[in-house]
Amino acid sequence: VQLQASGGGLVQAGGSLRVSCEVSGSTFHINAIGWYRQAPGKQRELVADISNGGRTNYAEVAKGRFTISRDNAKNTVYLQMNSLKPEDTGVYYCHAAYAAFPYNYWGQGTQVTVSS
Repeated sequence: VQLQASGGGLVQAGGSLRVSCEVSGSTFHINAIGWYRQAPGKQRELVADISNGGRTNYAEVAKGRFTISRDNAKNTVYLQMNSLKPEDTGVYYCHAAYAAFPYNYWGQGTQVTVSS
């Protein structure tokens, strides 16, 4: 499984950004695709994920501002981020929860920087 993240960048506080995760390879056993983020000096944390059946899950910091969605025809999962805050700054990683070993796949990450 390969995960290609894209779409990060620099945006002012209050602005919007969409990051994309293109999934390829043996996708049959993927249970869910999620977005995690890691700020400097902090642990990586879940932002949102979407299951194979389309069920979504959001961290408290993302509720009401971020929307995760998927386009099955393009094998791509999106994270639309609105009302961005400086504390949303970090590297955003795409993650696949896989039903077989190695159970986890990570993309290379994309930088999101929100200026105040």
